[in-house]
Amino acid sequence: MKRILGSWSGMRNYLEQEMLADSLKGRVQYFCNSFRKTYGFELIEIRVDGRARKRFSWQTTAFQHYREKQKQCHDYTPRDAWREFHRFIRLPVEEREEFTDEEFCEALKIYRSLSIQESLYHSNPIIRMFAILDRRVGKRSLLKLSQQIQKQPHWLQYFYCLRLKAEHLYLNEYPLPR
Repeated sequence: MKRILGSWSGMRNYLEQEMLADSLKGRVQYFCNSFRKTYGFELIEIRVDGRARKRFSWQTTAFQHYREKQKQCHDYTPRDAWREFHRFIRLPVEEREEFTDEEFCEALKIYRSLSIQESLYHSNPIIRMFAILDRRVGKRSLLKLSQQIQKQPHWLQYFYCLRLKAEHLYLNEYPLPR
């Protein structure tokens, strides 16, 4: 995995201390588990209040894709899944719900180079996730963004609602996803 700040601890410090909104500090945590020696992959996980809310890795992306296909077709095999997964992963990130650890790192790199306004309206949903959790987004911007919650991917709606609720701006018409 390419490191954006030189080390995982540097990335984590940036995400949890420098960038994160005060209302979310201590609640949102980023973890990286390396399985390189045994399985050859890394997993990045975002936890809210100690519970995993979003994972980024090749394996979880492939597994999630496999589970979705298995629901549609019961004789769907892991071999079929890997074949289709390679087509699936070529889709633009805007059209997917699952992402790799490399896509997480690339989005973080792009996010760090953009203004907060560009990040809030970027086509990449991972970049929008970083932006909605950012301390630089004020209450007026959050209220304006609350009108766009339903347009966000399902997984990202959770982070929008989380931030609104943390800032005591939570609107009852948008139930906090579980």
